[in-house]
Amino acid sequence: MQLNTSASVMSFAKQLEADSSGFYQEMAQRYPEAAALSLAFARENGKYATMIERAYYGVITDAIEGCFAFTVETDKYVIEKQLAKGLGYADALNQAVNMEQKLISFYTDAAEQSKAFMADVPRTFLIVAKKRKDREDKLRALLKEK
Repeated sequence: MQLNTSASVMSFAKQLEADSSGFYQEMAQRYPEAAALSLAFARENGKYATMIERAYYGVITDAIEGCFAFTVETDKYVIEKQLAKGLGYADALNQAVNMEQKLISFYTDAAEQSKAFMADVPRTFLIVAKKRKDREDKLRALLKEK
């Protein structure tokens, strides 16, 4: 599905945060060795959704919503919302890394597409992308330990 309006992209971003939060909550339940970090990631997702929402509502006007600032193809950013049954810890970490890569790509692409129309929203998207890159690095470090 293609998203064109600011409101639709903001809704999609919030849904990605909710879905990835659920993924990390499930990971915390399934892998005790990952519980603390996974729950911290899930909590951060709620903060990211709030940051995005505040940036959007801080700049929203009829002019912004009336224009088509985006051409986001959601199929490119589909993430696995749940862990596969019987998945080992290392494979779960790989699934989390893949999810983070897709989310980084979404936020980077959305920031690039909207930078000509808005300032706060793309800046917030880039902040979230950077924080997710840090998260990806932590997950990769855990993989190296396995």
